[in-house]
Amino acid sequence: MLGTYGLPTDVETAPEWQSDLLDLDAYLARIGHTGPRTPTADTLHAVLRAHMSTIAFENLDIALDRPVSIDLGPIQDKLVHRGRGGYCYENNLLFAAALDRLGFPVTRLLARIRQGEPRRRFRTHTVLLVRADDRVWLADTGYGYSNLMQAVPLESGARVDTHDWTWRLVADGPDWVLQITPEDPAARAAGEWFDMYSFRQEPQYRIDFEAAHYVSSTRQGSPFVGQVVVQRQEEKQRLLLRDRQLERRHADGSSEVVELSAADTVQTLRESFGIALTDEDSRALLQFFAAK
Repeated sequence: MLGTYGLPTDVETAPEWQSDLLDLDAYLARIGHTGPRTPTADTLHAVLRAHMSTIAFENLDIALDRPVSIDLGPIQDKLVHRGRGGYCYENNLLFAAALDRLGFPVTRLLARIRQGEPRRRFRTHTVLLVRADDRVWLADTGYGYSNLMQAVPLESGARVDTHDWTWRLVADGPDWVLQITPEDPAARAAGEWFDMYSFRQEPQYRIDFEAAHYVSSTRQGSPFVGQVVVQRQEEKQRLLLRDRQLERRHADGSSEVVELSAADTVQTLRESFGIALTDEDSRALLQFFAAK
């Protein structure tokens, strides 16, 4: 149930989100969370961090032209039981279901990617508002690169610092904007911020997610169609894999880029991103890279 427009007040029980299908014990075992299950801010931060540290952002099925479902059953099978990652819809819908089961009030929203540009884009990213300890928090496990490693209070000017990374949430008229410190050292020294995405407190329904997911996973021109995109935010670095190019970015603005062979790319998916691949997955990826 929602209180002030878009803000969660009660635990979500609408059947459209299918949270009752989640095997909570299996999910928590998958991400390695052995701490409290009480719906507090500390638990929210711990579960978000554990999810981020374990389940990668990846679009392998989309790149391989395989169907991708946002039903919770297939998401759970893929991300929890088969050791795969997923893109924003899969990660955040799984995380939201876990929060429902843990007793957190959650509102599911769609956001507009900015990536430092003011132009208006489709609503193609998923984010969550979560109530804990009498505050509302922005939580997100689905951005991959530069993803939050802990929840941010839904308050203009709120900041979180995690190791070498800083995020800030600001109000921009009716929009909320999540920002990060820029990678360019000169811009960072000047106190500038980089806009990641914006959202409004307008609750979205399952049908809205279906439409946005369809656009993101099938439209030519989508960054996830026709190329492999795998990303991971870590405490000391950001990993970005686009097809066979692996980039490691650091908070000081430095980066290293290496072009991998197809076989090394498959190995990197397993070792650096923690993605479990079957022999069939590996063969399909090698064929994909050979065709490119």
